[in-house]
Amino acid sequence: MESAVRSHDNKLQKNGAAPSRAFWLKQLHQWHWISSALCLVGMLLFAVTGFTLNHAGQIEAQTTTVHRSAQLPSPLLKAVGGDDERKGAALPAAVADWIAGALDVDVAGRTGDWSSDEIYISMPRPGGDAWISIDRETGKVETERSSRGVIAYLNDLHKGRHAGPAWGWFIDVFALACVIFSVTGLLLLKMHAAQRGATWPLVAFGLVLPLLLALIFIH
Repeated sequence: MESAVRSHDNKLQKNGAAPSRAFWLKQLHQWHWISSALCLVGMLLFAVTGFTLNHAGQIEAQTTTVHRSAQLPSPLLKAVGGDDERKGAALPAAVADWIAGALDVDVAGRTGDWSSDEIYISMPRPGGDAWISIDRETGKVETERSSRGVIAYLNDLHKGRHAGPAWGWFIDVFALACVIFSVTGLLLLKMHAAQRGATWPLVAFGLVLPLLLALIFIH
């Protein structure tokens, strides 16, 4: 009698465990493929640029530089004239609009350093640099734009260097998607480990290898 009851209880437990395992497998698979889809392009980008950054010394970058100059009209010169010094001040809107039309440089909203004789605005960007200067006495405007090529551009995106807040948000969301992808992958490994004997040795190897390399070769 007792053995029959135990057998019945075991059947109930097994029947209850199966739907529960199926539910979690379905949820984990769903989150795993969604996060992998979100990570796919970003992970390829960061993997490739990780390689190019690691071999930056062997990859030659050809820098191209474009230098242009123009003369600020007299009415606008009055808006930037004087000898007062300011830090982090933007150009007047009319001056910024003229520069955009004459030199094809967008300085609207950008801040610069105003010295007694010059206004200097630095405009660093991924894969290159740019700046513009205005002589406060003569009105001479000079601008320079340099580019180190596509690889340098992608490398700077990898580092988030001068890429702006929108790219910074993308990196944060991408990192979160990678965490979800990794954690759901680990849980799926755990649920399938009984049928795949090499699971935990491979996971352990993936943990131990970088740890040993860091301890032995990095000083």
